[in-house]
Amino acid sequence: MKQITRRTILATAPAAMTLAALPVRAAKEYGPGVSDTEIKIGNIMPYSGPASAYGTIGKAEAAFFKMLNEQGGINGRKIQFISYDDSYSPPKTVEQARRLVEQDGVLLIFNSLGTPTNTAIQKYMNQKKVPQLFVATGATNWNDPQHFPWTMGWQPNYQAESHIYATYVVENHGGGKIGILYQNDDYGKDYVKGLKDGLGSKSKASIVAEAPYETTDPTVDSQVINLKSSGADIFFNVSTPKFAAQAIRKVAELGWKPLHILNGVSASIATVLKPAGFENAKGIMTTVYIKDVTDPALKDDEGYKNWVAFMNKYFPDGDKTPATPWATALPRRWCRP
Repeated sequence: MKQITRRTILATAPAAMTLAALPVRAAKEYGPGVSDTEIKIGNIMPYSGPASAYGTIGKAEAAFFKMLNEQGGINGRKIQFISYDDSYSPPKTVEQARRLVEQDGVLLIFNSLGTPTNTAIQKYMNQKKVPQLFVATGATNWNDPQHFPWTMGWQPNYQAESHIYATYVVENHGGGKIGILYQNDDYGKDYVKGLKDGLGSKSKASIVAEAPYETTDPTVDSQVINLKSSGADIFFNVSTPKFAAQAIRKVAELGWKPLHILNGVSASIATVLKPAGFENAKGIMTTVYIKDVTDPALKDDEGYKNWVAFMNKYFPDGDKTPATPWATALPRRWCRP
């Protein structure tokens, strides 16, 4: 019996080894964050801190991926959307990026917000070869595939936006004196550079004052007072929502009546206009690159209808208030790069 058993085992061994090997050969190999059933997508948002108004973006994205999962996901794979708060603080952004990449094992980091925060993780993401995809800022930093091939921007370029404002000013307020409030980082400096480039040879004569602020500053009241004192009659407001609202309020309190140009990233009713006061925001000019949902022409627009249905079902607490009906959008003829 022992001999028969031994022979039986020896005879069946090759077949058993073949069967055991089949799953190994047939198994699909994926990189981090992907399996046959799931895709892990990371995200970093300022749910708290000086730019917390933008936290609603992360919430809307979570709602979208929930909808996508209910519809079957992507090729049968469900999205696990992992979103962390960095308080708009670059050191915290680095911590959260490492957590997403090294602990959560995400496939990519998607649409994380903030120029200084994304700059803080750009080298790390490229060293790890983890996509830093659709970065939620319009800084020029993201257009460098030679040095940062794993980074891709999304928003219209801040400098190109400033060129639009410069063109408008030159053609309509050629003799105006410009005072600039700007956030003292790459985000704010991109806007300032774009304006100066757009003004060209008129830049030095036109810009009479520049007032930077830090995201840690409690208010920008003193900066606005100094800009008014400079004699500027054009106010270029380059700020994130909290400080944009403060500046709008202060301009009104001072009785200052400049041509008020507000950068597009703060063109929001809920996070800027309402805190600033509706009366204080009349006449502000800006640019937009999204549909204005107050436009009667959109009432039968398929995209608009889909958006309203999505918001009602998946993000009912989200603000459906339009971006900029309270301000004057620059005419289309000036909206060119």
